[in-house]
Amino acid sequence: MDEDSAPRPARGLRIGAALLALFLGGLIFACSGGPDAPPGAVHVLTTDGVVNPVMERYVDRGLDAAEEDEAALVVIRLDTPGGLLSSMNKIVKRILAARVPVAVYVWPAGAQAASAGTFITEAAPVAAMAPTSRIGAAHPVGSGGEEIEGPLNDKVTNDSVALIRSLAERYGRNADWAEDAVRESVSASATEAAALHVVDLVAPDLDDLLRSVDGRSVELDGRQRVTIRTAGAAVVYNNRNFIEDFLDIIADPNIAFLLLSLGSLALFIEIIHPGAIFPGVFGVISLLLGFFALSVLPFNWAGVALILFAFVLFGLEMFVTSQGILGIGGAVALVLGGLLLTSDNPPGFQVSPWLVFSLAAALAAFVVFVVVNIVRIRHMPALVGAETVVGRMAVARSALNPSGFVMLDGEYWQAEVEDGEVQAGEQVVITEISGLKLKVRKPQPEGE
Repeated sequence: MDEDSAPRPARGLRIGAALLALFLGGLIFACSGGPDAPPGAVHVLTTDGVVNPVMERYVDRGLDAAEEDEAALVVIRLDTPGGLLSSMNKIVKRILAARVPVAVYVWPAGAQAASAGTFITEAAPVAAMAPTSRIGAAHPVGSGGEEIEGPLNDKVTNDSVALIRSLAERYGRNADWAEDAVRESVSASATEAAALHVVDLVAPDLDDLLRSVDGRSVELDGRQRVTIRTAGAAVVYNNRNFIEDFLDIIADPNIAFLLLSLGSLALFIEIIHPGAIFPGVFGVISLLLGFFALSVLPFNWAGVALILFAFVLFGLEMFVTSQGILGIGGAVALVLGGLLLTSDNPPGFQVSPWLVFSLAAALAAFVVFVVVNIVRIRHMPALVGAETVVGRMAVARSALNPSGFVMLDGEYWQAEVEDGEVQAGEQVVITEISGLKLKVRKPQPEGE
């Protein structure tokens, strides 16, 4: 079978996969390589926004590049309201294991190192803050932002206290204040934090920070002490690359949910309504981007399965007479899938319930509309006889090889060509009607 005779849904899926592969290849090419840095340079990373897997990967990549180039110092400029505990733990571990000195700099003026940011700041051998920045408010909360109750609160709080005290004590900082930041959610301005020895220094800008830490001796990986040499060192800015920025945009649970839902719907349309390539292309790209987004988000596989199962039920509703039961089941499965998808995450990393219910209601209304029209069409043969359609012209909406779909009076009909093949867009003559299926042939050339 050649490319032109391949079924349209399959062609749509192949084109979608090819376009996505090209797109991802471009992303990989765009983010390949790092900054050109000489040995002994200062590497500057900029981390702003919530602590999430994208930030985690960026910090890991930046420290890898600095270690490979034998950097004199890595400065992580931090501004965060907090984020995921899992990502925070991985960033803390990566900083503690770094083979080059690391300074976390709460920057710019007015920035914050709240919640998870407090732990990241305390994990660095050098902790610095810009004027008017703030640090603290690190008490753990539940997935909905509520106070954790009962024994679980004691477990989570005590574990967090143990971590932040160990980090503060490692570098001789104020462990008691760090504990209060977790237990009582206390916060401190940059001036207060320096006076309380929560951080090491206050620096108005990067140049001042580098002058202040030059010659400072710090401990690396708990095994060796090194002296920071930043005087005259080149400064290299290792910013987030294109793929990290792209991931940060789509690594939103609401966007991931929409991509999965709309991608499934588009593929469903391609399957039941062959002849148009766009739904298949859009469906493949949306689904794969949805899973790409979930690759950097904590999620529940049960939620993904329920979302996909919802569209299976919607599809069956089109072909099985269930009095709407399958459609209702699809809407329920979609709601449950959306709510379960990110249910264990903090509030900023959960799918909005309003989005879940709105999308489920819209899709249910769409399915009802389609089902009503299908029922109406199924009752049309009683009004449409062979004498009214035989001999009329129809337009192929998909390739007939030998079966496919044609358009007659604005409606789709299944059709089978008597001889040869018909390409989408060609006209055919109806020769016979059998139930809801038409027999067609190519029109005879004039003069024959």
